[in-house]
Amino acid sequence: MDPLIILVIGIATILGLILLLRVNAFLALIISAMVVSVLSPGKVEELIPRVAIAFGNSAGGIAIIIGLAAIIGECMMISGAADRIVQSFLKFLGEKRASWALMGSGFVLSVPVFFDTVFYLLVPLARSLFRRTNKNYLLYILAIAAGGAITHTLVPPTPGPLIMATTLGIDIGVMILVGAMVALPAAIAGLSVSVWLDKKLDIPFRDDKIVGTEDDVPEVPTTSPTLFMSLLPVILPIALISANTALDTLANAQHAPQLVVSDITDWNTFHTALRDQTDPAAIPQIVSVLPDDAKAIIEQAVLSTEDQQALVMALNAAMLQSNPALYENTEFDTVVRKRWKIDVDLKDEDLSEKQKNLLDREALVNTMSLQDLGKMKVHERERFNRLLLEVTFPDLVKPHLWETSLRKAANVSKLFGNANFALLISTIIAMWLVFQQKQPTLKAMSETVELALMSGGIIILITAAGGAFGAMLKVAGIGNAIQEMFTQGDGNTASTGFVFLLLGYFIAVLLKVAQGSSTTAMIVVSSMIASMIGGIELGFNPVYLATAIGAGSLMGSWMNDSGFWIFTKMGRLTESESLRTWTPMLATLSIVSFAMTVLLSKVLPLL
Repeated sequence: MDPLIILVIGIATILGLILLLRVNAFLALIISAMVVSVLSPGKVEELIPRVAIAFGNSAGGIAIIIGLAAIIGECMMISGAADRIVQSFLKFLGEKRASWALMGSGFVLSVPVFFDTVFYLLVPLARSLFRRTNKNYLLYILAIAAGGAITHTLVPPTPGPLIMATTLGIDIGVMILVGAMVALPAAIAGLSVSVWLDKKLDIPFRDDKIVGTEDDVPEVPTTSPTLFMSLLPVILPIALISANTALDTLANAQHAPQLVVSDITDWNTFHTALRDQTDPAAIPQIVSVLPDDAKAIIEQAVLSTEDQQALVMALNAAMLQSNPALYENTEFDTVVRKRWKIDVDLKDEDLSEKQKNLLDREALVNTMSLQDLGKMKVHERERFNRLLLEVTFPDLVKPHLWETSLRKAANVSKLFGNANFALLISTIIAMWLVFQQKQPTLKAMSETVELALMSGGIIILITAAGGAFGAMLKVAGIGNAIQEMFTQGDGNTASTGFVFLLLGYFIAVLLKVAQGSSTTAMIVVSSMIASMIGGIELGFNPVYLATAIGAGSLMGSWMNDSGFWIFTKMGRLTESESLRTWTPMLATLSIVSFAMTVLLSKVLPLL
C-alpha cells in the first residue's frame, strides 16, 4: 500500500477512535500503531511484536523522567515549596505587578508540575488578590494560564516537550534552553493580550463556592522551605542538564577531527594517492565527493602552499557531509587489510603496535558505519570521516586527538547531566523537603509517591504509545515518500526546513482543534515528522520542529480541551467568556511562539 495512504489511515483511525468512539488516547494510539504496522511491509509474525518493541523503546526514553517529575511536583505542593515560590514572586514584584508575579509563578511551576495542578494552586491566590484590589480578576487568571500553558508545551520534563525531544532525537538540555527562549516572549505577549482583554471585557467576579476549592490563600507558615530550597528541585536538574549541553556543545565546536596542512606527513605522496583515486576502479572514492575546484587542484602536477590549504579546506567541508559520505560502505569492507597487507589469520600478538592502532581505528569506523550517517550529529560525521582518511592513508594522515580536555569534561558531565540522574537528585531533594516540613510517616510518604506515580503512569502509557505509532510510520516508509516529494523540488535546504516548520505547526493545529489534547497533538505530530525527515537537510536543529509543533498545539482550544474546562470551572467563568478570553490568549501564545521559532531557526540554527 502507498505509504501516504497508510499515513492517512493511521491519522483517521486515531481521530475516529478519540472523537467518535471516545476511546482513551492510549488505546487509540496503540490500535492505530497496530493498524499501520499490519498495512506496512514485513513478515506476518513480526507485525504485532514490532509494535510492542517500539513501545518499549519509547517508554525507555521517557518513563523514568516523567515518573520522577510527577513525584517532584507532588512533593513541592505538599511541602509548601510551590507556595513559597508564588509568595516570593508577589513580595518581590509587589501587588501592583501581581499579574507578572502570577505569570512568572505559572511559568516556573509548570516545568515540573502539570498545568492543571499549577492552576489549582494559583487560582485561589488570584481570587484573594481581587478581594484586596477589587479589580483585574480576569487579568490574574489569564496571567496564570499564560505562564503555565507555555512552559507546559515547550519545556521538558513536562510530557509533551519530553516526548518530542525523544522522538526527534533532540538533546534534553537543548530542548529546555530553546523551549525557554521561545516560551518567554510568548508568555509576555500572552500577558499583554490578557491586559487588553481585562480592559475590554466586563466579566464579573463570581463569589460562589466551588466544592474542593478555597477562597483565600493562607500566609506562608514560618516552617516553609526557604526560597532557595523551594526552587532547588526545579533549578538543579535544569542547571545540570544545561551544563552538560553547554560542555558538549563547546567540545563539538572545537572540531578536533578537522585537518590542518601539517597533519599530512608527506604531501607529495598524499597528492599522488589522491590522483590515483580519480581512477574509477579506486577504493574508496574519496575524491568523488570533493567540489570541482578541489578536483582541479588534485589534477595539477605540483601543489603550492595555497593549493595544499585549499585542498585541506575542501576535505574538511567533505567530512561534514552526510550524503554522500567519503565512501560507500560496501566498497570499504576490506580496504584496510588489503592496503596494509595484514594477513587476516594473524593473531593480535603477531601484530605490530602500529598495526594494532590502525585496526582499532578500523574497528571504530566499522562500528560507526552501522549507524545511519544521515542521522549522525555533525561532530560524529566529522569524526567518522576523519577516521576514514586515517585508515585509508595510515602513513600520510596523522591520527587526530579526539579526547581533548574539554571532551573529557563533557564526558564526565554526561553522568551528572543525564536527565534521569538529574531528576533523581531533584526527587530526593523534593522528598526531603516533605520530611523536613511535614514529618510524615514512612507509610504516608509512600502513599504520596504512589499517588504521584498514578498521575504520571497514564502519561507514560500515552507517550510511549505515541512513540510506537511514530515507529510504525517509519516502517511504512513515510519518510522515503516525503523525501521523493522534496527531491522533485528545488532542493533548497532553507525552504525545505521552513516547509517542515509549517507542516509541523499546522498539523498540530488541526489535531488540537479536532481532539483537544495538546499532549496528544505533540505526540502524534512529532512521530509523523520524525518519520519524514530522515536524510533531509533542514538547515537548523530539529529542536525548532519541536517548538513549532508545541506552538501549534496551543491554537484553537475549545470545549474538547480539558484545559478549557479547568480554566472555566476553576476561574468561575461561563463557556462563552472562556471562548472570548482563554481561547484568544492561547492563540497569541501559539502565534508568537511559532514566530520566535522561525526567527531563531534563522539566526541561531544550532547546527
